[in-house]
Amino acid sequence: MIPVAISVDTPEESRTLCDKAHYTFPFLSDRDAKTIKQYGLLHKGGGMEGRDIARPAEYLVDKSGTIRWANLTEDLRVRARPVQMLEAADQLR
Repeated sequence: MIPVAISVDTPEESRTLCDKAHYTFPFLSDRDAKTIKQYGLLHKGGGMEGRDIARPAEYLVDKSGTIRWANLTEDLRVRARPVQMLEAADQLR
């Protein structure tokens, strides 16, 4: 299983974030928020200067595209802890 982040940020913005936070997993740019909208996660005007952003969410998605586990929140400071995701992934095996 590989974590992947999807953001409305440009690839350059994501690269800067990854470098600062030492993230090693892929960050995909969804500038038009097409995928973000498909998952119902668009927070219109929720970003700096009124930019549209994605609501905080973590998903485990299987190879067929089925969501097997989800953690959704309205607060960008509240995220699933890595151990929670790993435990959920272990239960899906």
